Amino acid sequence: MDNTTDILATLVGFKTISRDANEALITYAAQRLQAAGGAVRVLAGTKPGQYNLLASFGPLGDGGVILSGHADVVPVAGQDWSRDPFTLRAAQGRLYARGAVDMKGFLASALALAGRLPQLARPLHIAISHDEEIGCVGVRSMLATLATEGFKAAGCIVGEPTEMRVATGHKGKIAGCICCRGQAAHSANPGLGSNAIYLAADMVGELRGLQQFLREHGAYDEAYEVPYTTLHVGTVKGGTALNIVPDVCEMAMEIRYLPGDSPSWLLEQLRAAGAKLAAAETQRGRFAAVEISETNEYPGLETPEDDGLVALAQAAGGGDVYKAGFGTEAGLFAQRLGFPAIVCGPGSIDRAHKPDEFITGEELARCDAFLDKIAASLV
Repeated sequence: MDNTTDILATLVGFKTISRDANEALITYAAQRLQAAGGAVRVLAGTKPGQYNLLASFGPLGDGGVILSGHADVVPVAGQDWSRDPFTLRAAQGRLYARGAVDMKGFLASALALAGRLPQLARPLHIAISHDEEIGCVGVRSMLATLATEGFKAAGCIVGEPTEMRVATGHKGKIAGCICCRGQAAHSANPGLGSNAIYLAADMVGELRGLQQFLREHGAYDEAYEVPYTTLHVGTVKGGTALNIVPDVCEMAMEIRYLPGDSPSWLLEQLRAAGAKLAAAETQRGRFAAVEISETNEYPGLETPEDDGLVALAQAAGGGDVYKAGFGTEAGLFAQRLGFPAIVCGPGSIDRAHKPDEFITGEELARCDAFLDKIAASLV
């Protein structure tokens, strides 16, 4: 069987950018895992050409461990790469390619592990999902299938890059749109209309006010680098021409919330603020409305530090326990299948999504040793 670096070179050659097909990568992984003796299931994803995969090794039973990762990567368009991002390049101990650290390095290590597994007394599962980078989209259909079947395991290790530290928590996320609607008019007499961009600007003020409230009075967890719930506007799109009072302005927003803050309450506060602002316009005889919609969400992760899965990961060579600043599929595994999950994988998230993304050979070797000890715990 090929070593981890060889497998990584193959994996990064598949251009599995989010929303695009991943069939070629899944076919390659399925063939390797079947050759290693795994019982492999390829499950249809949300669109043609997109698939999830679950491979199981060892006896049937409930006491196993899942190693989970995603096949998709973020786009490279507009980034200044020094070489072809889809060809693995080795230089001074570093392995450069899109997805090398986020997170095909972990997938390569898991596929390599399958080729050298000892005889297991409890099952080991390897899960690969699509479209994680756009909101943990692909894994949901696989989890729905497994939940219907009553699938059980002792826990799930999601191999996102944590420098092999053991992440027991991360925030939940809501992504959405604040759509502000006004009334068009000629800019020579703007009072005859209702400016949707002004309405959006007022909504930004409301959002920032809610952020200040949460910073001072909301849930607080010092284990996070940012220890409170955050709200954020990422894009603003409005207006068609300079001499027209704009009647539509749309803002993409997100909320990354701690478990102690209710996401539904946060959305209610924003909707109430929008209704108040729109009412002020309608009272002067102009049309106005603020609509807040959710485009994606995933739950946070909150695994107790004294859980057996945490102890297993640390005994296998995982580092100190912490809470991650980025979101993962781990919360969905815990929520929808009802067993504990953690995040622990090679490399640093600080290198992800950037040009000349890389992982080191030493980091892959450490992950290989970690997974070998996880497998040994199932003997």
